[in-house]
Amino acid sequence: MSRAISNSPYLVANKNSSASESYRTLRTNIRFSATGRSSKILLVTSAGSNEGKTTTATNLAVSYAQESKKVLLIDGNLRNPSLQRVFPGSSKRGLSDVLSGQCGIEAAVSATIIPNLTVLTSGAIPPNPSEILGSDRMQELLQEVSAYYDVVVIDSPAALKVSDAQILGTMSNGVVLVANQGKVTKQELKRVKKRMEHVNAHILGVVLNKA
Repeated sequence: MSRAISNSPYLVANKNSSASESYRTLRTNIRFSATGRSSKILLVTSAGSNEGKTTTATNLAVSYAQESKKVLLIDGNLRNPSLQRVFPGSSKRGLSDVLSGQCGIEAAVSATIIPNLTVLTSGAIPPNPSEILGSDRMQELLQEVSAYYDVVVIDSPAALKVSDAQILGTMSNGVVLVANQGKVTKQELKRVKKRMEHVNAHILGVVLNKA
C-alpha cells in the first residue's frame, strides 16, 4: 500500500473551520436521513460537471475518518477522474485495474496522511466505463470493501451526462446529490431525481454548494 500525501485545495485543512463544521453537519444529516437503512456505501454525484462532487466526496470522507471510522474513498469517475489530483502520491493502480483483474485491491489502495482514510483512485481510463462499473466484479468489490471499511464514499460522474452514476447508485445505500447554486436548474435536478428513482437508488438529500 502506498502513501498518498495531499496539499490539495479540495481538502479543508483546518478541522476547526466553519467549512469543516459544515461537512460534519452533512455527515450527521446523512445519518438521520438513513435511519432504518444502511449508509455504509455512499455515492456522491451531481446533475452536471464542476458542481463540487469531488470536494464534497473528499471532505465527507475526511469527516467520517475524523470520527475514527475506517473510510475508503473511491474515484468512480472512470472518464474524467479527480482523486489522483487530490492525492498525487497515491498508487498508479486503481479501480479499473482491480475490476479488469490487473491487480488486487491491496495493490491499488493508498493510505493517506489523514488517519483512517484510504483512497482508491480510478486507475487507467478504460474504453468501456459503463460496462466495467456495471459488472458483477464491481458488485463483488463493493461487498469486499464494505466488509472491511466502516464507510465507503464513491465520487461519480455527473448523472445527466452518462449512465455511470445510475449504475453506481444501484450498488450504493444512499446518494448525495450536489447542486451548484446558480448553475444547475430545477428541471435538471428533477431529471436526476427521476433517473435515480427509475433504478431504485435512494437519494438521501441535496448539498447546496456555493450558496
